[in-house]
Amino acid sequence: MADNKRPFDVLDGAKEGNVLVKLKAYGRDQEPTVSGELQAFDKHLNIWLENASVKTEDGQTDYGKLFVRGDNVLFVSPE
Repeated sequence: MADNKRPFDVLDGAKEGNVLVKLKAYGRDQEPTVSGELQAFDKHLNIWLENASVKTEDGQTDYGKLFVRGDNVLFVSPE
């Protein structure tokens, strides 16, 4: 069963590639979405992104580098 991978194996394979991160809403109508190039992550799902952008109900904000604290993450997916 070589195709079975652990979740962190999937994220490790997505390094230097684009990922989509959905964040907790915290009083908003919709959860913010972050996308960018995955540089690093840890077991707490703290995530370091390059060329990141955050999309909210108010629009999109672009960032060069962005650190996302794992407590705020609902899910992460390779794009």
